[in-house]
Amino acid sequence: MTYLSTIGRTALMAVSTMGMLAVLAIGSQGAVMAAECPAGKVGVDVTKPGPMKPSGVTDDVIGSIDLKAYGSPGHLLRMRRLVVQPGGIVPWHSHGERPANILVISGAITEYRSTCAVPIEHKTGDVAVESGSLAHWWKNNTKKPTVLISGDILPPNMSADSSM
Repeated sequence: MTYLSTIGRTALMAVSTMGMLAVLAIGSQGAVMAAECPAGKVGVDVTKPGPMKPSGVTDDVIGSIDLKAYGSPGHLLRMRRLVVQPGGIVPWHSHGERPANILVISGAITEYRSTCAVPIEHKTGDVAVESGSLAHWWKNNTKKPTVLISGDILPPNMSADSSM
């Protein structure tokens, strides 16, 4: 089995887990839709790096699974709960080595992606898919806290309690 197929299988597990969580969290509100970058606004490095330090955000690991038994030694499937207060910031970071899905449990939040020339608004029920060369930061521009659930796959050089 190749490394790529192993990571692909692991990513599929993470996506499936996030999908199940979305169904549980959203209930009868309907299908979960991801906000996307508008046509004509997609590019490479079209948004410059944002804030480098977190502000007004708590980041708690609520579970992790060692993926060694699934053919990915050194990798962890991790789930976190982030609460972003009004004006709070999840700092600029990259997903080159750490694919993730983010589910907005409650509230709304604005994402500033390196691959989109305009901010992307995420509301309750949205799932943001984060992988590849993507780098970004988030800000809660509302007057209420926003709760996010993050499911990500950590590479061997990151510990489960690494934040953002």
